[in-house]
Amino acid sequence: MKLQAGQPARDFQVTDIHGNPVRLNDYAGKKLMLSFYRYASCPLCNLRVHDLIRHQPEFRARGLHMLAVFQSPAESIQRYVGKQLAPFPIVADPARSLYRLYGVEPSWAGFGKAMLFKLPMAFEAVIGNGFLPGRMEGDKAMIPADFLIGPDLVVRDAFYGKDIGDHMPIRDVENFLKS
Repeated sequence: MKLQAGQPARDFQVTDIHGNPVRLNDYAGKKLMLSFYRYASCPLCNLRVHDLIRHQPEFRARGLHMLAVFQSPAESIQRYVGKQLAPFPIVADPARSLYRLYGVEPSWAGFGKAMLFKLPMAFEAVIGNGFLPGRMEGDKAMIPADFLIGPDLVVRDAFYGKDIGDHMPIRDVENFLKS
């Protein structure tokens, strides 16, 4: 079941790829961006992580904490995403329990749409940044999602992508930080 703005964020307790515990309650009193991705070697996902890493100093200075979730095992995340040295926790969720909890689902229509319309983004990821595709783990048609969660652990914005490269616009994150 998909979340909507105004609903409480769904509670979880997991570990990140380094074995550190991560709980939703750890973010009480803080602003959180919870992002769901496809698999660790997805070029479009790595491009998005790269973009968030670039914005992270500004976002962190404005009080934003970030948490990323991939449907790949920790070893794959460390191999592909980990080489970017993301300054925020990343959770491996190969059983997709957090995906189900937050209503993040696959869509073959969204997969096909991206194949038609996200080609320039794919070239930027692969050619411009060296994010080569690798082993596809989990559901290939998983669609990304982003949630902005307030200090009271209430969802302020729930963004469910329309295709495999569709994430919440950065300007929406900036607007959240102004509130």
